[in-house]
Amino acid sequence: MCETKHFHLWLLQIIGLLGLLALCFWLSLRPKEPNFTIIDFSIPTSVSDENPRATFNYVLQVKNSDKESSIYYDDILLSFKYKQDMVGNNTIPRFDQGKDNNAYQHVPTVDINPLVWRALAKEISHGTAKLYVELITSIKYKTWGIKSKHHKVKYQGVLPLGSDGKIKDKKKRVKLYRSKKWKIRTSGFLSAN
Repeated sequence: MCETKHFHLWLLQIIGLLGLLALCFWLSLRPKEPNFTIIDFSIPTSVSDENPRATFNYVLQVKNSDKESSIYYDDILLSFKYKQDMVGNNTIPRFDQGKDNNAYQHVPTVDINPLVWRALAKEISHGTAKLYVELITSIKYKTWGIKSKHHKVKYQGVLPLGSDGKIKDKKKRVKLYRSKKWKIRTSGFLSAN
């Protein structure tokens, strides 16, 4: 540090150094957002005349890659749409997740809207069906024993389905993205900005 003869300049240098240190400290401790991925999905491939009702199931992977912060999730609402019509939705109860941890939420059954089911089953049989997925929740971070305020988050994605009623993508998983990166087109599917 250069020598100064004036007390005010010396004090200004100390304040500037402390401000720079606080900025570096804040950048290193800022929590990372969780990642949401649908890693398994299964839906029937045909409609039965005896039982027009159907259900689907999925597994949601919630990944916290932050080594310094644990995450507290409020109830997670997942909605599945076919074009503009609601196929089904469900709520995953609140839970907390430790540092650098994966959580798997197995959802055994979600009822399919019977008004949409016939049209969706036809698309599935051709291997051209796509479901629009939306995830909404509120999270709190806990870093060094201090909890943050609630952060509302919304994630979206497109779930391509093959003729077997499972995820059509090569990786057999669909990552959901923050909604600020995506917009809804009039057809109801997503596209990048």
